[in-house]
Amino acid sequence: MPRFLWAVLLVLPAVAAPADPEAGFTPLFTGKDLAGWKVYAGKAEQWKADGGQVVCAGDGGGWLGTEKEYADFHLRLEYRLQAGGNSGVYLRAPEAGHISRVGMEIQLLDDAHEKYAKLAPYQFTGSIYHVVAAKRGSCKPAGEWNALEVRAEGRKVTVIQNGTTILEADLDAASKDEKVAAEHTGLARKAGRIGLQSHSSPVEFRNVRVKEVK
Repeated sequence: MPRFLWAVLLVLPAVAAPADPEAGFTPLFTGKDLAGWKVYAGKAEQWKADGGQVVCAGDGGGWLGTEKEYADFHLRLEYRLQAGGNSGVYLRAPEAGHISRVGMEIQLLDDAHEKYAKLAPYQFTGSIYHVVAAKRGSCKPAGEWNALEVRAEGRKVTVIQNGTTILEADLDAASKDEKVAAEHTGLARKAGRIGLQSHSSPVEFRNVRVKEVK
Protein backbone atom coordinates (compact mmCIF):
# COMPACT_ATOMS: atom_id res chain seq x y z
CA MET A 1 0.00 0.00 0.00
CA PRO A 2 1.40 3.48 -0.85
CA ARG A 3 2.73 5.44 2.11
CA PHE A 4 0.23 8.31 1.68
CA LEU A 5 -2.73 5.91 2.02
CA TRP A 6 -1.36 4.65 5.31
CA ALA A 7 -1.24 8.26 6.51
CA VAL A 8 -4.90 8.82 5.56
CA LEU A 9 -5.96 5.68 7.40
CA LEU A 10 -4.08 6.72 10.50
CA VAL A 11 -5.88 10.05 10.80
CA LEU A 12 -9.42 8.79 10.17
CA PRO A 13 -11.48 9.15 13.39
CA ALA A 14 -12.88 6.06 14.99
CA VAL A 15 -16.60 5.60 14.31
CA ALA A 16 -18.59 4.92 17.47
CA ALA A 17 -21.00 2.03 17.39
CA PRO A 18 -24.65 3.19 17.33
CA ALA A 19 -26.34 3.30 20.72
CA ASP A 20 -28.65 0.40 21.47
CA PRO A 21 -32.19 1.88 21.48
CA GLU A 22 -33.33 -0.89 23.84
CA ALA A 23 -30.53 -0.37 26.38
CA GLY A 24 -31.93 -0.16 29.91
CA PHE A 25 -35.35 -1.56 29.03
CA THR A 26 -36.67 -4.52 31.00
CA PRO A 27 -39.47 -6.83 29.78
CA LEU A 28 -42.58 -6.65 31.95
CA PHE A 29 -43.99 -9.98 30.79
CA THR A 30 -42.38 -13.41 30.61
CA GLY A 31 -44.63 -14.24 27.68
CA LYS A 32 -45.80 -17.33 29.57
CA ASP A 33 -47.77 -15.97 32.51
CA LEU A 34 -48.85 -12.79 34.29
CA ALA A 35 -46.26 -12.89 37.08
CA GLY A 36 -45.71 -9.44 38.54
CA TRP A 37 -49.16 -8.26 37.46
CA LYS A 38 -52.57 -8.20 39.11
CA VAL A 39 -56.14 -7.56 37.99
CA TYR A 40 -57.16 -4.60 40.14
CA ALA A 41 -60.67 -4.25 38.74
CA GLY A 42 -62.79 -6.47 36.52
CA LYS A 43 -62.79 -10.19 35.83
CA ALA A 44 -59.38 -11.78 36.28
CA GLU A 45 -60.29 -14.69 34.01
CA GLN A 46 -60.54 -12.31 31.06
CA TRP A 47 -56.77 -11.74 31.11
CA LYS A 48 -54.18 -14.31 30.05
CA ALA A 49 -50.73 -14.73 28.55
CA ASP A 50 -50.99 -16.47 25.19
CA GLY A 51 -48.20 -17.01 22.66
CA GLY A 52 -46.02 -14.23 24.08
CA GLN A 53 -48.93 -11.79 24.11
CA VAL A 54 -51.16 -10.43 26.84
CA VAL A 55 -54.75 -10.90 25.78
CA CYS A 56 -57.95 -9.55 27.27
CA ALA A 57 -61.21 -11.05 26.05
CA GLY A 58 -62.88 -7.74 26.81
CA ASP A 59 -66.00 -8.84 28.65
CA GLY A 60 -65.60 -7.00 31.93
CA GLY A 61 -61.81 -7.17 31.80
CA GLY A 62 -61.28 -3.98 33.74
CA TRP A 63 -57.56 -3.39 34.13
CA LEU A 64 -54.38 -5.33 34.69
CA GLY A 65 -51.60 -3.51 36.52
CA THR A 66 -48.07 -4.01 37.74
CA GLU A 67 -47.57 -4.98 41.36
CA LYS A 68 -44.61 -2.61 41.42
CA GLU A 69 -44.97 1.17 41.42
CA TYR A 70 -43.15 3.35 38.91
CA ALA A 71 -42.42 7.07 39.11
CA ASP A 72 -40.46 8.32 36.07
CA PHE A 73 -40.12 5.86 33.21
CA HIS A 74 -40.24 5.12 29.52
CA LEU A 75 -42.77 2.45 28.56
CA ARG A 76 -42.75 0.70 25.20
CA LEU A 77 -45.32 -1.76 23.90
CA GLU A 78 -47.33 -2.85 20.92
CA TYR A 79 -51.10 -3.15 20.96
CA ARG A 80 -53.80 -4.41 18.64
CA LEU A 81 -57.47 -3.46 18.69
CA GLN A 82 -60.42 -4.91 16.86
CA ALA A 83 -62.78 -2.72 14.85
CA GLY A 84 -64.36 -0.20 17.21
CA GLY A 85 -61.93 -1.18 19.96
CA ASN A 86 -61.39 0.92 23.09
CA SER A 87 -58.53 0.45 25.53
CA GLY A 88 -55.94 2.42 27.44
CA VAL A 89 -52.64 2.50 29.29
CA TYR A 90 -52.67 3.67 32.90
CA LEU A 91 -49.83 5.70 34.40
CA ARG A 92 -49.00 6.22 38.08
CA ALA A 93 -52.23 4.48 38.98
CA PRO A 94 -53.42 3.74 42.53
CA GLU A 95 -54.92 0.35 43.28
CA ALA A 96 -58.53 1.48 43.17
CA GLY A 97 -60.81 4.22 41.94
CA HIS A 98 -61.71 5.77 38.61
CA ILE A 99 -58.17 5.51 37.24
CA SER A 100 -58.52 8.03 34.43
CA ARG A 101 -59.24 10.55 37.21
CA VAL A 102 -57.24 9.34 40.23
CA GLY A 103 -54.33 8.26 38.02
CA MET A 104 -53.81 8.98 34.32
CA GLU A 105 -54.99 7.17 31.21
CA ILE A 106 -53.38 7.27 27.79
CA GLN A 107 -56.28 6.52 25.48
CA LEU A 108 -56.11 3.72 22.89
CA LEU A 109 -58.95 3.73 20.39
CA ASP A 110 -59.88 2.68 16.88
CA ASP A 111 -59.91 6.36 15.97
CA ALA A 112 -61.23 5.82 12.44
CA HIS A 113 -64.38 3.96 13.47
CA GLU A 114 -67.59 5.77 12.60
CA LYS A 115 -69.04 5.42 16.10
CA TYR A 116 -66.26 7.69 17.43
CA ALA A 117 -66.75 10.44 14.86
CA LYS A 118 -68.20 12.93 17.35
CA LEU A 119 -65.83 12.42 20.28
CA ALA A 120 -64.00 15.31 21.89
CA PRO A 121 -60.34 15.75 20.83
CA TYR A 122 -59.04 14.52 24.20
CA GLN A 123 -60.81 11.17 23.72
CA PHE A 124 -58.67 9.91 20.83
CA THR A 125 -55.58 7.73 20.85
CA GLY A 126 -52.53 9.07 22.65
CA SER A 127 -54.43 11.68 24.62
CA ILE A 128 -54.26 11.95 28.38
CA TYR A 129 -57.90 11.02 28.57
CA HIS A 130 -60.19 13.96 29.29
CA VAL A 131 -57.20 16.27 29.89
CA VAL A 132 -54.81 16.87 26.95
CA ALA A 133 -55.53 15.98 23.32
CA ALA A 134 -53.01 14.15 21.14
CA LYS A 135 -52.39 14.74 17.45
CA ARG A 136 -54.30 12.36 15.22
CA GLY A 137 -53.33 10.47 12.09
CA SER A 138 -50.70 7.97 13.21
CA CYS A 139 -52.97 5.02 14.06
CA LYS A 140 -52.80 1.90 11.94
CA PRO A 141 -56.11 0.29 10.93
CA ALA A 142 -57.94 -1.96 13.37
CA GLY A 143 -56.48 -5.45 13.34
CA GLU A 144 -52.89 -4.24 12.86
CA TRP A 145 -50.23 -3.81 15.54
CA ASN A 146 -49.41 -0.29 16.70
CA ALA A 147 -46.15 0.63 18.45
CA LEU A 148 -46.51 2.97 21.43
CA GLU A 149 -43.97 4.67 23.67
CA VAL A 150 -44.99 6.67 26.73
CA ARG A 151 -42.44 8.78 28.58
CA ALA A 152 -43.45 9.97 32.03
CA GLU A 153 -40.73 12.21 33.39
CA GLY A 154 -41.65 14.45 36.29
CA ARG A 155 -44.37 16.79 35.11
CA LYS A 156 -43.91 15.95 31.43
CA VAL A 157 -45.69 13.17 29.53
CA THR A 158 -44.73 12.35 25.94
CA VAL A 159 -46.45 9.84 23.69
CA ILE A 160 -44.93 8.45 20.49
CA GLN A 161 -47.03 6.26 18.21
CA ASN A 162 -45.53 4.38 15.28
CA GLY A 163 -42.53 6.71 15.32
CA THR A 164 -44.53 9.96 15.45
CA THR A 165 -44.67 12.17 18.54
CA ILE A 166 -48.37 12.79 19.10
CA LEU A 167 -48.42 14.24 22.62
CA GLU A 168 -46.12 16.49 24.64
CA ALA A 169 -48.04 17.41 27.78
CA ASP A 170 -47.12 19.62 30.72
CA LEU A 171 -49.11 18.39 33.72
CA ASP A 172 -48.58 21.63 35.62
CA ALA A 173 -50.03 23.61 32.73
CA ALA A 174 -53.02 21.26 32.49
CA SER A 175 -53.62 21.56 36.24
CA LYS A 176 -53.92 25.35 36.08
CA ASP A 177 -57.52 24.77 35.05
CA GLU A 178 -59.19 24.45 38.45
CA LYS A 179 -61.93 22.16 37.15
CA VAL A 180 -59.36 19.81 35.59
CA ALA A 181 -57.24 19.76 38.75
CA ALA A 182 -60.28 19.05 40.93
CA GLU A 183 -61.57 16.21 38.76
CA HIS A 184 -58.19 14.73 37.76
CA THR A 185 -56.41 14.47 41.08
CA GLY A 186 -54.13 11.82 39.56
CA LEU A 187 -52.23 14.52 37.68
CA ALA A 188 -50.52 15.33 40.98
CA ARG A 189 -49.36 11.77 41.65
CA LYS A 190 -45.63 11.11 41.52
CA ALA A 191 -45.74 7.30 41.29
CA GLY A 192 -48.07 4.37 40.85
CA ARG A 193 -48.76 1.28 38.81
CA ILE A 194 -48.53 0.85 35.08
CA GLY A 195 -51.81 -0.58 33.83
CA LEU A 196 -53.38 -2.08 30.71
CA GLN A 197 -57.08 -1.41 30.38
CA SER A 198 -59.93 -2.99 28.47
CA HIS A 199 -62.97 -0.75 28.21
CA SER A 200 -65.27 -3.48 26.91
CA SER A 201 -63.72 -4.96 23.77
CA PRO A 202 -60.89 -7.45 23.18
CA VAL A 203 -57.34 -6.09 23.09
CA GLU A 204 -53.88 -7.61 22.76
CA PHE A 205 -50.49 -6.36 23.96
CA ARG A 206 -46.97 -7.58 23.27
CA ASN A 207 -43.33 -6.54 23.73
CA VAL A 208 -44.19 -4.62 26.89
CA ARG A 209 -40.99 -3.24 28.45
CA VAL A 210 -39.99 -0.38 30.70
CA LYS A 211 -36.95 1.69 31.57
CA GLU A 212 -36.97 3.57 34.84
CA VAL A 213 -35.60 7.10 34.71
CA LYS A 214 -33.72 8.17 37.81
